[in-house]
Amino acid sequence: MRERELHFIAIGGAGMSGLALISVGLGATVTGSDRAESSYLERLRAAGLEPRVGHDAGAVPAGADVVVSTAIGEDNPELQIARERGQRVMHRSELLAELTADRRLIAVAGAHGKTTTSGMVAHALRVCGADPAFVLGGELPGGAPGGGPANAGWGEGPVTVAEADESDGSFLALEPEVALVTNIELDHHSHWAGEAELWGAFSRFCSSAERIVRPPGRAFEALGPGTTFAVAPAGGARGAAADFSASAIQPNAGGSAFDLTTPGDGVIEVELAIPGRHNVANATAALASMAAAGAGSSLPPLADLAGALASFPGMARRQERKGERNGALIYDDYAHHPTEVAAALDALAELPHRRLIAVFQPHLYSRTKALAPRFGRALAAADVIGVLDVYPAREEPVGELAGVSGLMVARAAASAAPGRRVAWLEDAETAARVLGPELGAGDILVTIGAGDVFELAERLID
Repeated sequence: MRERELHFIAIGGAGMSGLALISVGLGATVTGSDRAESSYLERLRAAGLEPRVGHDAGAVPAGADVVVSTAIGEDNPELQIARERGQRVMHRSELLAELTADRRLIAVAGAHGKTTTSGMVAHALRVCGADPAFVLGGELPGGAPGGGPANAGWGEGPVTVAEADESDGSFLALEPEVALVTNIELDHHSHWAGEAELWGAFSRFCSSAERIVRPPGRAFEALGPGTTFAVAPAGGARGAAADFSASAIQPNAGGSAFDLTTPGDGVIEVELAIPGRHNVANATAALASMAAAGAGSSLPPLADLAGALASFPGMARRQERKGERNGALIYDDYAHHPTEVAAALDALAELPHRRLIAVFQPHLYSRTKALAPRFGRALAAADVIGVLDVYPAREEPVGELAGVSGLMVARAAASAAPGRRVAWLEDAETAARVLGPELGAGDILVTIGAGDVFELAERLID
């Protein structure tokens, strides 16, 4: 990497910024740009980089390999000039595959839970002194050398932990030692034609690994008590599978405690500082993947890794407690699929509360159109429901998406939650004006969505 020059288009993304930081740390010369300011750009500047805001053909060094994400269209001026010059253009997944080619890779994939699960693996290995490299789709508190949050790091240990993204099929570029699949559910409707195509992609992802960690059976169920993950060699050798399962699950002071039954270490007691049965599933999967990677190696004992999870604080924007307002607790969660919304609300409902108030911002017009009724049913678990308009990201409400709005979700929630208050709030300013004054002691308000709804949570805090 010391001889490499890399230019990142959309360097401010969670995955892209992490790859940029690792590349700099390994000696590469890195430049990049993004369309808007973000906390990730601030972190890049703190590392000595000078990312540009806005895209300009003049920003691309003539000798650089150009790294892009799926969100970059062919009309991007920086991509256009790179192609005109004949520069190498590589998807971010190609760079990740290069960086991890000579290391032992635990790749974490799945529709839900992969950021938290991969964060658990990285945290446990770090606490136990295994010093892993990690590339995550979110921020791990304490992951930076100075103790701040980080979405990437390049440890000197033998293992790399990487979040493997199925949204655009880019996880197929990886060749992991351990392929962990948390669950499979059609989420990215603009990329996958249907469930059969998605299942085929996950099958190819698993076939490239030495060992597979996944829920047993075709259902890939990831939620609920007694969650089980099977570890097996690649190639469908199900007879050699060994199961890791969680039982005796109990909410415990804002977190959970459970018994982990293992094939080689007996029963291990596990405590988590974050709530929710889905996080029990995430922890079970994380520990099963570390056991799979540690077989016959110098990784720490599984009991030590399990003990390290007691100090896992959760990932940023995953049931993140932001603060208080008039005695009400304010949380934020990245959930943007009905299954995730339901899991987030179930977890928060375990905490003592007077009312559970959910403010949801749908993400992408295509997802909203496909899943509005399911979003409504998931939100019905809250006592009060607020819905903002769609965060468009890379989409426009034109063609078959014309007329799609968050109002579809609000109407679905009203139908699914008769007698409960459902508010169509349209934007964060309206939500703050309507909901802020009525918050009081005993309330829990959670902002939910993959867009910028977290800014509402920050606005509501005293």
